Amino acid sequence: MYHPFSVADTIKTAWGIFRKNFITIIVYSAIASLLMLFMSIVIGLVIPSGDFYTEMLASFILVFIQAYTTLGLYKLIFTLIDSEYYEFEIRQVLPHIRMILSYLAVIFIIGTCVVTYKIFILDHLLPYPLASVAANVLGVIIGLYLILRFMFFNTYVVDDLSGPIESLNQSFSLTKDHMVHVVSILSIIVILIAIPAKVSQYLPPLSVLLLFAYPFVNIILIVTYRKLIYSNQDVDDDVAETL
Repeated sequence: MYHPFSVADTIKTAWGIFRKNFITIIVYSAIASLLMLFMSIVIGLVIPSGDFYTEMLASFILVFIQAYTTLGLYKLIFTLIDSEYYEFEIRQVLPHIRMILSYLAVIFIIGTCVVTYKIFILDHLLPYPLASVAANVLGVIIGLYLILRFMFFNTYVVDDLSGPIESLNQSFSLTKDHMVHVVSILSIIVILIAIPAKVSQYLPPLSVLLLFAYPFVNIILIVTYRKLIYSNQDVDDDVAETL
């Protein structure tokens, strides 16, 4: 390969993007976090608990907002990368409704698969302890494998405007020959998120560290996605504007 994938170079590139656009990214993350907190409080006060349909409505509203802010962060990161040498407008970082619907569709597909596996396999094996344990272990293994193969679906949703099934297929293809690299990147991401989350349990004020860790790990994912594409295409790996 002309430019083989490098985990170290990926982290270095991601850090450079984060450092260069630190204020913009942190301000967006802070606004998104405050929006989620505000909407959670409003929904808790306005929508009564105990009613199935109102609770489902509240959950859908929160999931929609979470999808909007997540895809907005991805759109912002892609725009910052691709607009390195020219100005961009605010409307360029707003996610399209198609992106949100595709993202929600994938979440629905994944949720349906998990619930189906639980209802039709795990629940039926409860009277058989050994089989139940084996089914749980198998489910975890399959789940972890699929997480690794599908972890870039949202980058395709934002960068390519891909539909739900298309984005899953694209992510599956992208990771085909890079499982070691994907595992390494995911391990780093888990560490970067797990350490601040654990520390904040004992020192709640330090939960602010997640405000920095969360956008950074998403930058790592996006840079990984771009560099894997370049590695597969065997072309120069300038991370901006992959075709």
